[in-house]
Amino acid sequence: MKTSVFNFVFGASLLLLAPQKPTTPAFAPQSGTQSQAQSANVKDAPQQPPTRKASRSPKRQAWQMLTDAAAGNKTSGRAIAIRVLGLMPNDAKALRLAEKALSDDKSDVRSAAAAALGDMKARSSIPKLREVLDDQEPSVALAAAHALILMHDGDAYEVYYEVLNGQRKSGKGLIATQASILHDPKKMAELGFEEGIGFVPFAGIGWAAIKVIKKDDSSPVRAAAAKVLARDPDPATTIALVDAAGDKSWLVQAAALEALATRGDPSVVDTVKPYMFDENAIVKYTAAATFLRLTAIKEKNQSLNTLKNKR
Repeated sequence: MKTSVFNFVFGASLLLLAPQKPTTPAFAPQSGTQSQAQSANVKDAPQQPPTRKASRSPKRQAWQMLTDAAAGNKTSGRAIAIRVLGLMPNDAKALRLAEKALSDDKSDVRSAAAAALGDMKARSSIPKLREVLDDQEPSVALAAAHALILMHDGDAYEVYYEVLNGQRKSGKGLIATQASILHDPKKMAELGFEEGIGFVPFAGIGWAAIKVIKKDDSSPVRAAAAKVLARDPDPATTIALVDAAGDKSWLVQAAALEALATRGDPSVVDTVKPYMFDENAIVKYTAAATFLRLTAIKEKNQSLNTLKNKR
């Protein structure tokens, strides 16, 4: 339950920062009256994956997309791009980008980096995460603590002890210096939403609370369902998640794409690729990370099959 609640936290801030899902997917640019006529037809057409002509390999495009966003000037773009790196465990490049972001000048990005490293179970990053426990921004310290908890590192308990009692066992707590936060129930609740929600709202948080963040009747619940289905071995679920990736709600799309990454079925990699060009940043960057993870699995499987055939 701690993981689900904590995983609910960071994403809420991203939900508030993320651009709203457009009513139509992103299509290749057209010109003249033909473009206007086709645009009119698109509004009434079923949701389809966005398309874009590729001048480079999709793998290179995906990485370029994430690295450009991670180094960009827009805080929300950096935070989202860094956060989805957590979908790529055991990837050295993703690990380096996330560790670098721990020193970003914006707390949203530092929190995203800590959360991503936790999702990666990046034990080599534990010393860096321990340093972040002393971050002046409570949200960052909590994100780092949660990451360390996921890797069973006991140093994280100092932060939770401080939140509960107002000071750390060591007596040096930094969060407690912001007494107005620790003793203001409303501020504490806001902090919980900022750093306990995952990439998208997750089960365990009240539906009414989610609706305060995102005025949407059913998308948060359906998004939570998609995340749970990530562990369902039924092949029919893969088909359902592929369909959900084209949902009208970007919230459901992002959850479905993340679930496909978690399932690790490389057969859907070509289905994921078009969403790398979606106009919504969360969908786009999640698709890029999912594509890279599934491509890595596909390449590994091909190498193993090649070795097996040579024997």
